[in-house]
Amino acid sequence: MAESIKTAVNAFYAEYSQYPSNTGKTDLNFLTLMTTTNSTGTSAQNTRGIAFLEVPPKFTNGVGGNGDLGLVTPKGFYSKMSNFFLAIDTNGTGVLTNTVGSTKYVVASSVAVWVVDPKSANKPVGTFK
Repeated sequence: MAESIKTAVNAFYAEYSQYPSNTGKTDLNFLTLMTTTNSTGTSAQNTRGIAFLEVPPKFTNGVGGNGDLGLVTPKGFYSKMSNFFLAIDTNGTGVLTNTVGSTKYVVASSVAVWVVDPKSANKPVGTFK
């Protein structure tokens, strides 16, 4: 799913010549922006109403009381569902520096998407390459 999110963000950039609002995670606002054909409200940035991302239901079954609405890891994938984290290089340098736990990662990319590995709080799992 991380690669699909990254592809959708890059497609948004290709369409609008700007990246979508970056909240740092794939919360409900991000999900609405990237999947809806509605160009009002939360999706006002998506003025053409393009659905950039098709999401299987297992990735949207978060629980509001747990703060994990939006795009989440599927039940059973990890011990706890979690939003994906999202970093976008809005400065145009082509390099992202992200901190996962207490470890810094430098990624040569304009978009990175990850979840924290449940076995190691300092290890990202996703589009870090």
